[in-house]
Parts: sequence; C-alpha cells; structure tokens
Amino acid sequence: MSPDLALHKALLDHLRADASVKALLGDPARVHDAPPDTPVCPYVALGRAETRPWGGLDGEGIEHLLTLTCVSRFDGAEEIKAVIAAVRTALHGAAPTLDGHRLVNLRVTYADVFRAPGWRPLYGVLRIRAVTEPM
Repeated sequence: MSPDLALHKALLDHLRADASVKALLGDPARVHDAPPDTPVCPYVALGRAETRPWGGLDGEGIEHLLTLTCVSRFDGAEEIKAVIAAVRTALHGAAPTLDGHRLVNLRVTYADVFRAPGWRPLYGVLRIRAVTEPM
C-alpha cells in the first residue's frame, strides 16, 4: 500500500474510533474521505493531500500535508469549534498504525473557522503535517 493511502486510511479509522469525535459526529462517526452527496451535519471530510520527499535516515520518507474540512449547519459557532477541538485533540501527536509504513510524527499545524456566504453552513479547516517512512 502506498504511504499516502496508508496514512489516509489510518487517519479516517483513528477519527472514526475516537470517543470525543463520535460524541459530536455520531456513531458511526460522520468522517468521510470525500464530502457526501447528501450530507448530515456536522461532518468531517478529508480533502487536499500533498506529498513530498522527506530526507529521513534513508531518504525514503514522505512528508504529507493534509486538509480536513469540518461542516456544521448549527446556528452559531459552538458546534464547529467543538468539532475542530475534538479532531485536533484526536490527531495532534497521535500514533495510528499504518499498513506497511511507520508514522514518524503527526501534527495539526493550522485551524480556521469561517462562514459560507449567506451565513450557513459554517466551515472549519484543519491542516495536518505527517511524516512517514517505509517499514
């Protein structure tokens, strides 16, 4: 399995299993690998994923820059901020197991909450940096 697919799967599985995320996004947690066609809010979707070589010990590491988008239709910012906080806490410094690769580190590097035109829905964006190496 490629390192980006292994990380993608591990992040989705990790978020879907997190109790705080499930408390806000339902059980099973509404954590998707793409925005759903008929969304139930709030939800989280994995978006943009950028990779580049990383010069670890053997030079075969990969740096991953990922974007998670959180969506809420709640009348106010409390829900989206709670979702952002739960996802950040679940991921920052986490060590999910990757198929065929080793996770060197995982950090949430950025978070933003903003309104769509017309005031609804509210969006939250999290940017994540991860580094993986082959086993």
